[in-house]
Amino acid sequence: MSDALSPPPGTSPSAQQIAVDTRVVLSRLRRRLRELTGEESGMPAGQSSVLARLAREGDASSSELARRERVRPQSMATIVAALESAGLVARRPDPVDGRKQLVALTERGRAHREESRGAAHAWFTRALDERCTEEERQTVLRALALLATVADAP
Repeated sequence: MSDALSPPPGTSPSAQQIAVDTRVVLSRLRRRLRELTGEESGMPAGQSSVLARLAREGDASSSELARRERVRPQSMATIVAALESAGLVARRPDPVDGRKQLVALTERGRAHREESRGAAHAWFTRALDERCTEEERQTVLRALALLATVADAP
């Protein structure tokens, strides 16, 4: 049985190290950005994540949201209830199956999401400006272009 982190045969040591380091750094960055969107609004990360998913993917049933967020349906019911009581989401009948209810962002929910995204963007921009030289920022841009190519690999 092979180790889940064992590199594919024939890959270079540098590719192996880049793969590990990139995953670690991206995970830390993503966690920090998610914390910021919740911190700035005083909203728990689970609620912030559901708002982000609804903004990105559109209306969904509570059970769909639970599956996509990888939480128990009971936990999602609590999250949706909190968002609904804050006026950030509303339930509406599913046009295809009237027995189901869909969770949808309200205008207030959309505005809240945009404000949260703005806070994360401002932090990231400021951090890049304060922690990196112009030359380093240009290096990051080149690295991102390469990573975009890698992301499209089969």
